[in-house]
Amino acid sequence: MAAEVWTARARAAARDRRRRLEHLQAYLFIAPALLLIGVFHVLPGLAALAISLTRWGVIYERFAGLENYAAILDPSGARFGEFVNALGVTAWYVLMTVPVEMAIALLLAFVLYQGTVGRGAYRVVYVMPYITSVVAAATIFEWIFDANFGILNEALGVVGIGAQAWLREPRGIFQMLGAAAGLGVPDALAGPGLSLVAVSIFTVWHFVGFQTIVFLAGLTSISRELYEAARIDGANERQILRRITIPLLSPAIFFVAIIASVGAMRSFNQIYVLTNGGPLDTTRTVPLLIFHTFFERTAVNGIGLGSAMSFIFVLIIVAFTVVQFRVLGRRVFYG
Repeated sequence: MAAEVWTARARAAARDRRRRLEHLQAYLFIAPALLLIGVFHVLPGLAALAISLTRWGVIYERFAGLENYAAILDPSGARFGEFVNALGVTAWYVLMTVPVEMAIALLLAFVLYQGTVGRGAYRVVYVMPYITSVVAAATIFEWIFDANFGILNEALGVVGIGAQAWLREPRGIFQMLGAAAGLGVPDALAGPGLSLVAVSIFTVWHFVGFQTIVFLAGLTSISRELYEAARIDGANERQILRRITIPLLSPAIFFVAIIASVGAMRSFNQIYVLTNGGPLDTTRTVPLLIFHTFFERTAVNGIGLGSAMSFIFVLIIVAFTVVQFRVLGRRVFYG
């Protein structure tokens, strides 16, 4: 009996040693990633938080506490107006990109899922924009949207539509459409500027391939037996789409909605290359405002104010994401 007890304890001790060794190996495998995240994300974030609590001129001046946050959130201050305007531009940008990207990606994924001839080649074509450098692609689109020599205006001229300023046009798109129809549209209802619409077109073109791949992966994971059973029971294609495809695809839709929304709110590269926030700040999103405040206003505490803006914006993104989880998360079906 004593020998059996000793053997059981030895086996248990061996299992514990193996388990500890496996845990150690796991931590060693993720250590490089944790190191990179810590050095390039966590530490800079903590440094930015510390800077947001200080006042800077050309050099560090003093500890300011929450003064920078108060200056940005003071409704009577100029910083508040700038920040609210940038938030409005960001909201328009998200609304013009995320739903359009998702709708086009869903359509493309359904087409590719139906067994289209040469769909492997189509997948490559759709994903190529996503793996292309944003800066390089935006530079090409800057030429496409050129008001004088752009190929887009050449194409519009062929169909009888006059040339547009595109990236240089600050007027709202609704105002422009109203003027074309002979209707007066007040400034409050002018809508996003045509320049922001142009940037949104590029964004949709660049990111729709990634979302198509995600949706296509979600579609291929749905068992075809479910479709066969539904058709045997007399369900039509609309009922199959509503009762089977959409519910089982909802995790992919939810994932794309979260990723695309956060990505659009944080967009910087394409906007900086195409317009740098102009004209007349009609494409100056919050990331552009933070960048300009931080790097171009160092003589008036731009470093502290820019850091404070970034943390306020982070809280807004987190709040928006939480709302998405609360509203959309409960509609996700994990079958």
